[in-house]
Amino acid sequence: MSDLKPIGLQLYSLREALSEDFEGTIRAVAGFGYVGVEPFGGMPCDLNDAASLFHELGLEVLGSHIPYPDAENQAAVLETAEAYGLKRVCVAFLPPAQFETVDDIKRTCEQLNRAGEFARGNGLELGYHNHWWEYKKLDSADTLDLMLSELDDAVFLQIDTYWAQVGGLDAADVLRQVGSRAPLIHLKDGSLDKDDDMTALGQGKMDVPGIVAAAESADWHIVELDRCATDMLTAVRESCDYLVSSGLARGKQ
Repeated sequence: MSDLKPIGLQLYSLREALSEDFEGTIRAVAGFGYVGVEPFGGMPCDLNDAASLFHELGLEVLGSHIPYPDAENQAAVLETAEAYGLKRVCVAFLPPAQFETVDDIKRTCEQLNRAGEFARGNGLELGYHNHWWEYKKLDSADTLDLMLSELDDAVFLQIDTYWAQVGGLDAADVLRQVGSRAPLIHLKDGSLDKDDDMTALGQGKMDVPGIVAAAESADWHIVELDRCATDMLTAVRESCDYLVSSGLARGKQ
């Protein structure tokens, strides 16, 4: 695989460690060989101090998870984007009740399209990060097809490959279907039971090589472990090591 994509880390994985020692944890992440980081809403730090630390360590801020940018949150979203020098932001989730029926999904896509207009008006690209509940089977529609048709082309999908698989889809097929509309993908591993703790990449049931091969259009491969059966910092290191040693993605030189 000649065109190896860089490895990023969704910092939500280390939320507990960051609360205890923000600077030390970020320095550890840089030492593990991550090329970039993806912050999350409510990080336990000053935005500008965090941005300075990322810059010092050569960590690219590849994007950020944000709450839905309604009127109450828009100023904070723009402040985050300015501090980190972002070009992409991603709505971390919307509740399961917004994906129960075809009409629910259409309304949700309209909502995301409005958010996308706000983002574009401020020089940003907006995406949506899935969990398992968005892509469950509906009798009358394929929910992924429906979202792709209802969302503006400028709204990208951040495919969380593990949650897509837990939701009943084949993650590699999803990536092939979505193509260039998934510039940022999340990689995680585990038992594929939504209630179980996760594992470092390569230690669970996910076909990580097959998923990476299907993500030809992605700009970044982002490790995210919502929770872990082992020490989280160790799993974050092992995940980066696995991607590099397996020739699946590029760490920091």
